[in-house]
Amino acid sequence: MGRPIVRKIIHIDMDAFYASVEQRDNPALQGRPVAVRHAAKRGVVLTASYEARKSGVRSAMPSTTALRQCPDLVFVPPRFDVYRAVAEQIRRTFADYTPLVEPLSLDEAYLDVTENLRGIPTASATAKEIRTRILAETGLTASAGISYNKFLAKLASDYRKPNGQFVITPEMAPGFLAKLEVGKFPRHRAGYGQKGESTRHSH
Repeated sequence: MGRPIVRKIIHIDMDAFYASVEQRDNPALQGRPVAVRHAAKRGVVLTASYEARKSGVRSAMPSTTALRQCPDLVFVPPRFDVYRAVAEQIRRTFADYTPLVEPLSLDEAYLDVTENLRGIPTASATAKEIRTRILAETGLTASAGISYNKFLAKLASDYRKPNGQFVITPEMAPGFLAKLEVGKFPRHRAGYGQKGESTRHSH
């Protein structure tokens, strides 16, 4: 019997997706702390740009708290039709590499590239090419995690954020997990994706 095939799983996670789209489409927002939220003053942050995150602004944070954390914070209303269109554009890119795509929300997905359609020899090279294409085609950055199962791929995508990628090989996995803080393990929160993009509008 031959050796069992080790699966090649990529977790693609767009960087601060909603806020990045808003900054891309409005040059006045570039480089500024931005939070996407519904118009209601008592609303919560759907996602925050990396400039805002440096001041402690996080997804699901009440708007009033976010303003205390970052007085210069710029609130913008969500444009889910635009986010869906960009997400669909990105998924068409995924389809060039594998038919085995499992979207988690508008901003993240798993790709099984064990047998990728382009014959790229490694999952790392595949992830790099996909991220390069996403940037060229949408003007947005994505991070990627690569491993032999979805759980580890998702953990890995957090490791080089933003705009990076990381591989967890079978040999690395035990040591990597042993050192990981409990708070770093993926958690599923009702209504929100792991990175703070609302999943209520992802269908």
